[in-house]
Amino acid sequence: MTYSLPLNPDWVAAFADLFEKCAIRKDEDIVLLSERASRPVNIEIAKLALGQMGLDFLHIEVPTPPEPSGPIVKSSGASVALQGQKLAIDALKAADIVIDMSVEGLMHAPQTPEILASGTRVMNISQEHPDCLARLRPQAEMKDIVREAVARCRGAKTMQVTSAHGSDLSVNMQDAATVGVWGWTDRPGTLAHWPGGIVVSFPAAGSVNGRLVMGAGDINLSFKRYLEQPVELVIENDYITSVSGTGSDARLMADYLASFDSPEAYATSHVGWGLNKAARYEALTIYDKADSNGTELRALAGNFLYSTGANEFAGRFTRGHFDLPMLGCDIRLDGQLVVEAGKLV
Repeated sequence: MTYSLPLNPDWVAAFADLFEKCAIRKDEDIVLLSERASRPVNIEIAKLALGQMGLDFLHIEVPTPPEPSGPIVKSSGASVALQGQKLAIDALKAADIVIDMSVEGLMHAPQTPEILASGTRVMNISQEHPDCLARLRPQAEMKDIVREAVARCRGAKTMQVTSAHGSDLSVNMQDAATVGVWGWTDRPGTLAHWPGGIVVSFPAAGSVNGRLVMGAGDINLSFKRYLEQPVELVIENDYITSVSGTGSDARLMADYLASFDSPEAYATSHVGWGLNKAARYEALTIYDKADSNGTELRALAGNFLYSTGANEFAGRFTRGHFDLPMLGCDIRLDGQLVVEAGKLV
């Protein structure tokens, strides 16, 4: 599909900057993966940037699966576009790098582990408006910032999250799988997404207990909505056992979780915090819902990100997914503050 409107040269430059940081060589096999519903302008920009760099690539477009009946799933990172696409999967496994422009992204897709195990590196470009991507083009210093946060998480035994709203969550970090995303990948068998600037840990089964109280102004990214009323989540051995609060926010969350008719939809996916000071809190207000995938708010500096749904490290997969950035939290690793009242320490 060709995008017919004029393209901002800064968009193309930002994509080229990303590909340079991924250290893509001319002798590498490059696959651009999209689906029918992918954002056409971003695909066109990627092609232009690759072309300007003299890089040959194979473009694979798979059909966007029809939306099944039941709950509507958006911005999950658990794409099902490769389901039954054996030829496409084989091509991705044979590639040196996959530029992932699928709608939901391959972060939690069932096929991703085998693709990465083949040595392929996956660069997911989130389905954001190109203005957002250009604003948050990868910065070299972000790599060291994220790697330090990853090292702290991997060396910790516990994570404690508290807030003035009443949150008090405990996470056993032993045997947790921690990953950091600085916005690009140049190593075989790894996956990154752009925009980046975040650290997340996938706890082992039975590691998360306590309660989280989301206040007005916190964010439900699955609904692309700033909360207007408090919502309290009680979490026992990874699973949300209670959703309470007055008003529509609590009801929406409770009804949506129940709609999957699966206990795994209530389970913890990952916990972590944002590190990108260029990310803007007001982004969901500025962009139309169709123009935002919410990745910017996941990376918002100092937010505590609690997510439900798929956790391959605990053996769980589900289409259900909440990403819930919370502001003003204290985050401690083994008692030491790393985020204080929503500010990076």
